[in-house]
Amino acid sequence: MHITQLNRECLLHLFSFLDKNSRKSLAQTCQKLLEVFQDPFLWPVLNFHSPVELKKDNFLLGPTLRYLSICWHSSRVKVCNIEDWMKNTFQKDICHKHENAVNDFLIQVCNRCPNLLSLTLSGCGHVTDDYLLLLLKSCPNLKILKLENCVRITDRTLEAVTLYGDSLQILHVDFCRNITQAGLETVQEKCPSVMLKAERSADMIPDNTPGEKLMLERTVRKLVRH
Repeated sequence: MHITQLNRECLLHLFSFLDKNSRKSLAQTCQKLLEVFQDPFLWPVLNFHSPVELKKDNFLLGPTLRYLSICWHSSRVKVCNIEDWMKNTFQKDICHKHENAVNDFLIQVCNRCPNLLSLTLSGCGHVTDDYLLLLLKSCPNLKILKLENCVRITDRTLEAVTLYGDSLQILHVDFCRNITQAGLETVQEKCPSVMLKAERSADMIPDNTPGEKLMLERTVRKLVRH
């Protein structure tokens, strides 16, 4: 039997064992397999491991997406985690490209994936509170939100969780250096049913402008003298 003689259910099951690139390659062989590739039910789970992957056309965003993971390896995001005022021109250019790729993708998720249940962002140094606020508003069924090493996330995201995370059951904010203890306590107070995990976040040194750093150093020196 030729593969195209299989019914849609069998073809969807077959495609489900393939990675994104293999699905795309198979879809290019004939119209019937292309239609299977474009079936939203093939795409309940998406995992990405680099900014470049977000710009490829080897996947489909749609209302059937339930689980989304965007995780960069730490060696790839080292530049992105540097405070903006410390970056040189070359580093800023790299970060600008990554920022556009990630944030444009998240806007698409907000517009196309209202039934998202779980989102994991790791090493996404350019994702800001504004995009997570929009996502929480756009995906009211979100149950799991895991943020790791997302350096631009602040207590504003935690506040958005208390306002719009009605369905949220699990919240992780690990190694997010601009999260404070006060913000975590607010979530615990207003959302007691949420399982909150914040490894090291409130213990890390937050971002500061050069002027703020200088004032802090002077204050420390005065305290030491006294």
